[in-house]
Amino acid sequence: MSANSLPEGAAVWHSLEVDKALDLLDSNADSGLTPQETQQRLQKYGPNELEETAGRSAWEILLDQFKNIMLLMLIGVALISGFLDLMALREGRLKPGEVPFKDTIAILAIVILNGILGYVQESRAEKALAALKKMTSPLVRVLRDARLVEIAAKELVPGDVMLLEAGMQIAADGRLIEQSNLQVRESALTGEAEAVNKQASLKLPEETSLGDRLNVVYQGTEVVQGRAKVLVTNTGMTTELGKIATMLQAVESEPTPLQQRMTQLGNVLVTGSLILVAIVVAGGVIRDGGFKNIQELLEVSLSMAVAVVPEGLPAVITVTLALGTQRMVRQNALIRKLPAVETLGSVTTICSDKTGTLTQNKMVVQSISTNNKTFRVIGEGYAPTGDFQLNGQKISLEESPEISALAVACAVCNDSVLQKEQGEWAILGDPTEGALLTLAGKAGIEKDQWNSKLPRVAEFPFSSERKRMSVISQVEGVATGEASSRGVDPAIAGFLQSEPYLMFTKGSPELTLARCTQIHLGNDTGILTEQQRQKILAENDLMASKGLRVLGFAYKPLLEIPPSGSDETSEQGLVWLGLVGMLDAPRPEVRAAVQECREAGIRPVMITGDHQLTARAIATDLGIAQEGDRVLTGQELQRMTDQELEQNVDLVSIYARVSPEHKLRIVQALQRRGRFVAMTGDGVNDAPALKQADIGIAMGITGTDVSKEASDMVLLDDNFATIVSATKEGRVVYTNIRRFIKYILGSNIGEVLTIAAAPLIGLGGVPLTPLQILWMNLVTDGLPALALAVEPPEPDVMQRPPFSPRESIFARGLGSYMIRIGIIFAIITIALMWWAYQHSHAPGYQGDRDSWKTMVFTSLCIAQMGHAIAIRSNNRLTIEMNPFSNIFVLAAVVVTTILQLMLVYVPPLRDFFGTHYLNMQELGVCIGFSALMFVWIEGEKIFLRIMGKKAV
Repeated sequence: MSANSLPEGAAVWHSLEVDKALDLLDSNADSGLTPQETQQRLQKYGPNELEETAGRSAWEILLDQFKNIMLLMLIGVALISGFLDLMALREGRLKPGEVPFKDTIAILAIVILNGILGYVQESRAEKALAALKKMTSPLVRVLRDARLVEIAAKELVPGDVMLLEAGMQIAADGRLIEQSNLQVRESALTGEAEAVNKQASLKLPEETSLGDRLNVVYQGTEVVQGRAKVLVTNTGMTTELGKIATMLQAVESEPTPLQQRMTQLGNVLVTGSLILVAIVVAGGVIRDGGFKNIQELLEVSLSMAVAVVPEGLPAVITVTLALGTQRMVRQNALIRKLPAVETLGSVTTICSDKTGTLTQNKMVVQSISTNNKTFRVIGEGYAPTGDFQLNGQKISLEESPEISALAVACAVCNDSVLQKEQGEWAILGDPTEGALLTLAGKAGIEKDQWNSKLPRVAEFPFSSERKRMSVISQVEGVATGEASSRGVDPAIAGFLQSEPYLMFTKGSPELTLARCTQIHLGNDTGILTEQQRQKILAENDLMASKGLRVLGFAYKPLLEIPPSGSDETSEQGLVWLGLVGMLDAPRPEVRAAVQECREAGIRPVMITGDHQLTARAIATDLGIAQEGDRVLTGQELQRMTDQELEQNVDLVSIYARVSPEHKLRIVQALQRRGRFVAMTGDGVNDAPALKQADIGIAMGITGTDVSKEASDMVLLDDNFATIVSATKEGRVVYTNIRRFIKYILGSNIGEVLTIAAAPLIGLGGVPLTPLQILWMNLVTDGLPALALAVEPPEPDVMQRPPFSPRESIFARGLGSYMIRIGIIFAIITIALMWWAYQHSHAPGYQGDRDSWKTMVFTSLCIAQMGHAIAIRSNNRLTIEMNPFSNIFVLAAVVVTTILQLMLVYVPPLRDFFGTHYLNMQELGVCIGFSALMFVWIEGEKIFLRIMGKKAV
């Protein structure tokens, strides 16, 4: 077969016999490929590397920031203002000491700062693919022309014969040719922490899920134990890792709800401003009967355009989100992308991994069955403290000596170590064996002590074919010639008569039981009857149906140490001890977090690579699903069309044995149903789904670099409860963003209407210059807005459904509030403006005739201070609130008022900002008019309270 006729990666390699796979790839298990064949295939398939598609360059990202409609309008305003200043400079119309182009410079500085702010947020390069590339092995050993050679991994081609041994990272996907006790850790790909025992001789059904393909190995996984010879079947982008890279690069980032709302806000503000400018210019031209005052009208238009754009809003939002990230870090949630802070508040569905997130990632024994009794085991984690219960009642070990006998087997037939580190119990070794040591500890059996009582002298190690292991120990008391009654611990006194050795066996319950002929009862042994055998198997099935991982234990007294390799004959005639059922136990705090989710209108969903029985048991225990709820497996999902999945996705809360593309499809189906999805993950396989989800959440402890780089948020404690805390914080942040948008835009509308009214009611000149408006929008609005951003949460924030992520920024009364308050602002200010104009133009007035403009400027700024104090709550009166519950608002009001007065009374600032000195009477009138704004808002609250309505 030529290289050109090789299969294109569509072959289902796990469903083929080894010989068939070798034929398809025209390879030889003993000699591999020739140099000519490898060269041809390298040209056909390309190097064994992950390819990266080109993204946006840094310049493109920067230029995109200036496509924002509000920034474009400000750029236009700056250019026209600069042109008018240039004309004034040429014609000598500048006032003494007036600085030309200051408005243009100030506006362009704001534009540039906002552009840089957006660029910094968006330019964080996606490093997920770079992290993915790190998972590929640099060197690999292969057979080429019957010779063993070491080559660069990128030179591997389909048909190569690759040799593996413990500690190696696998460089390509391949079909096992032969293997010896091979265990591979595939957690990065499947999400499951336990190493997988591989078997070359298997031929599996085509629909076998990724985690169950025991006759193939995958790029990026790690050999834990054993050795193997592998036929390379897929390289580069056709490997499972490559498919993930393809999916990762195909996922396009959607704008967050906040970004969509800010775009909508900009469109509305700019459109409204341009319409108002057109009305003012047209009205002025009609009033004047021509274009003789066009420059004045242009100045009015420029001021209106600057007034309508909330220049400080992007900075305030950024700081608010940054403060939110700091609060979330204290709750073990690290935010990688700022907009994710607010986005969390819109989440309607949380898709969570099981292992380590909903569970402790610690195997804990839940029940044991021995002597025809089933005991429940009480305790948390790896701590060797707890009780044994029978029918709900605590029992003593003296009443049930068979528990101690089983515990000895758990401790002796064990290669792990249980130890205390920094006050926490931890396991060195396999988590399953760790659970057995904890069980033994609860029964008062310590491994160290029993290692001296029953020192190990030989063993038959675990293998995937046998599915069991045995340990041969020397019985110290018997071996030294002491009487059994004196020299042997009572826990094993019933195990033997005068035999010097004991063999303990653990493994698959069915296979271990099949080799038993007797059963241990209390302190004695008896013949294992068929009825007892069936009862044990039924109990095993019952434990398995509850999602428990079940192991069977047996023992056998020996007169001599069995020879090496005699496991088949030695492991016969065993004495049955009992069953041990264990589970990766749920985190105790997760039940409350799931309940809080439900109260908040958020639906939790479990997506796991584990078996469906285990998934159902955990989900039911935590309240994620109810008894009898459907579990959708990866195989069933594979057969569904996208439309069928979409119809079922709201009905299923448990997904088991899923693969990477399944997770991505689930997220996409939920999104098509209008759900706003948070997705957790730790493995490489989760990266595409994390990127697709509205909020991708990676694990900080167990997560791979790939998953972290693809995520929006990292859980530092890998805990589901932290997601719920972060969601609450997201809701608080969104509520506060709405609060300060109401605050900022209400005054902006008032400014625009005031500026527009000046020429229409016949007042000379523009009441506010662009520079003064920038001061108001950045300082007078900005500082109190930042203070409002740290307003504490309302008590019912998690007792209501999430607000729709697709709701308008103006929804739930915000738009009507802005317009209403803007009009009240304008009425108050226009009334003051009329009085101030008459006052400053009255005969005998001693001050500057333009001081009316400063009174308008000062009144607008001080009115905003009253607005900031009143808007802290939509329903409670200011006098009903603790003024020190948000000390930052009081501080911002005091500081901003002082700064505003400095613009009026400090000569250099007065000259730069174009203000005029106000006497105490004029300042008092400004404060009096400004106070009306506070009185109005408080009056609205009283009115709504009387009407029995609640503001949102």
